[in-house]
Amino acid sequence: MNTTEMPVQSAQTLIKSTLAAGVLAAIMLATVILPAEYNIDPTGIGSALGLTELNSQEQEIAVPEVVQRGEQSFAYRTDTTTIEVPAGRGIEYKFQLDKYGHLEYEWVTESGELYFDFHGEPTGDTTGYFESFAIATANKMSGSLTTPFDGSHGWYWKNNGQESVKITLKTKGFYEVIGLKQ
Repeated sequence: MNTTEMPVQSAQTLIKSTLAAGVLAAIMLATVILPAEYNIDPTGIGSALGLTELNSQEQEIAVPEVVQRGEQSFAYRTDTTTIEVPAGRGIEYKFQLDKYGHLEYEWVTESGELYFDFHGEPTGDTTGYFESFAIATANKMSGSLTTPFDGSHGWYWKNNGQESVKITLKTKGFYEVIGLKQ
C-alpha cells in the first residue's frame, strides 16, 4: 500500500504563512481600511496618512460638473414620486429645465410594462415641436439627461394593459417639477 504523507516541514510552513497573512490583514484593517472607510483610526496612522479625510462626515455633497456649462435658474434637488397609469390610458409627467440643465432619473413599475416616450418641448414653441430622447416599452429606465434647450422634459407613459400600473420615479438635478400634464 502506497500512502503519501505530508512532510512535517511543509505543514509548519503552511501554518506560519497562514498566521503571517492573518497578522498582516489585521494590521491593514487597523491602519488603512478602518480609517479610510469608517473614519475609525485606532492607531493614528490613518490620520497621519490623510485616510480619515476620505470618509469625513463633514464633506460637502458634490454637485455634478455638467451643470457648470450654463447659468441655472433652478436649485439642485432630489425627488421621489409615485405615479399611477390607468389601464388603457396614457399620461405625461414633466419637469422644467434650463438649457444645459441636468436631470438624473430612475423609474420602475410595480408590475407590467409601459410604452413610453422620453422627450422635451422647447419653451415658447407654438409649432408642436418636441424632441424624443428614448422611445420603448419597458418596466424600468435609468440614466441622465443634459437638456439641449429650455423647456419641459419628461415622459409620456401609455398603459396598454388591463390593470393600472404604478411607477416609482426618482430624480435629482436642477429643475422644477411640473408634474402631471392633462
